[in-house]
Amino acid sequence: MISLSFIQSLKLSIVYLYSMSKTKTAFFCQSCGYESVKWLGQCPSCNQWNTFVEEMIQKDNSKSKSEWKDYNDSEKKNKTVSLNQIQATEEKRIITPDAELNRVLGGGIVPGSLVLIAGEPGIGKSTLFLQNGLHLKNTSVLYISGEESSLQIKMRADRLGLENPDFYLLTETSTQEIFKEIKKLKPAIVIVDSIQTLQTSFIDSSPGSVSQIRECTAEFQRFAKETGTPVFLIGHITKDGTIAGPKILEHIVDTVLQFEGDRHYAYRILRTLKNRFGSSSELGIYEMSDVGMRGVLNPSEILITQKEEQLSGIAIAATMEGIRPLLIEVQALVTQSVYGTPQRTVSGFDLRRLQLLLAVLEKRGGFHFGMKDVFLNIAGGLKVEDPSIDLAVLCALLSSYEDAPLPSKYCFAGEVGLSGEIRAVNRIEQRIAEAEKLGFEKIIVSKYNLSSKKSGSKETNKHQHIEVVPMAKVEDLYRYLF
Repeated sequence: MISLSFIQSLKLSIVYLYSMSKTKTAFFCQSCGYESVKWLGQCPSCNQWNTFVEEMIQKDNSKSKSEWKDYNDSEKKNKTVSLNQIQATEEKRIITPDAELNRVLGGGIVPGSLVLIAGEPGIGKSTLFLQNGLHLKNTSVLYISGEESSLQIKMRADRLGLENPDFYLLTETSTQEIFKEIKKLKPAIVIVDSIQTLQTSFIDSSPGSVSQIRECTAEFQRFAKETGTPVFLIGHITKDGTIAGPKILEHIVDTVLQFEGDRHYAYRILRTLKNRFGSSSELGIYEMSDVGMRGVLNPSEILITQKEEQLSGIAIAATMEGIRPLLIEVQALVTQSVYGTPQRTVSGFDLRRLQLLLAVLEKRGGFHFGMKDVFLNIAGGLKVEDPSIDLAVLCALLSSYEDAPLPSKYCFAGEVGLSGEIRAVNRIEQRIAEAEKLGFEKIIVSKYNLSSKKSGSKETNKHQHIEVVPMAKVEDLYRYLF
């Protein structure tokens, strides 16, 4: 005889085994998001070691794509069409009161775009987009916060001194609940702070995991494209400075913005890393104040140190960030090496580029930097990759080497080659115009910049208050300055 208790225990065991069979686990690469059924030491996609972690996945079979047919009046149907049948119309962008944000986005917010903003903790990401949302009058903005309470955000808004009756706040982490509120409100702009705190019920893993970030971003991408609503996703970064989550996150979004800056400086930089609707090398500069982020309209004035006396080792470079000309200060210090191996220390500049310029001065100019310690700094906490500041770096090194200050009203724009020639740089007219606007008397450029123009003399005479000095070799520049 089989007892009744044995039959009941057998049923419970079958139910337990059936439920366990539905639970699916997989291994994901924390670097690129590659999925594997077993643990691997090295990721076959990005070749990183020890990046696989096990995550529980329990996808709902009843899951269906988000339907937004009743969100807008017009129903969008996807069908195959010829490229010639598509009428190209200019997208009407949403122009914000923040000129710096409009610049890095390529001229304003594009409807249906998905923008990712990443930065260090406490750098000011939430403050920047909270004040931008409050500044947008007559535009319904939904701010979704998964990190702070409603009272905390209200206190920050009061500190900024901003009010907007069309600004709505939602403190929720479940994407299903978020989309229910979005369908009720139908906002014009959605801001998510942050994407690492959200979770969807379709994936059975903790918030911030690779699968959760990928699925939540994909849901917001479908929402943005089907409804034409722009979505801003605020994201975290890892300890090595990369955006937290899988690398596919940067491929899904339309625009990637990096918000960076030094905590010891009041200035913040909003840099474009990727933009499908504009230039990917734009730069916006903000100043952190008691009332939020203030856009700096003329950054050249704040990047040049105001000093009462002339000092050696300082040169002004005319550089470009995207389509914006900037004048920055290059500081160099050359001293006799006390230890056996000379030091080469840089801040905001490429160390290998500095070693290249020192080799050019050794070979072509006969300057003995082999037993000298060299320190180089870009003032203001900027990181510059434009090769046109080579000439200013070289002049700052020579000025510190000779302990002779350069004229304060001189600036430089040129790339230095390995043979000691001064190469031409792009957009020289914008650099000259920026230097002239700030009151500089002379700008030293490559002579090939002027000879490449058909009417070089006319272009030079166009600038009435600044003298354009063409140079061809580093030796000629040294004789001219010293």
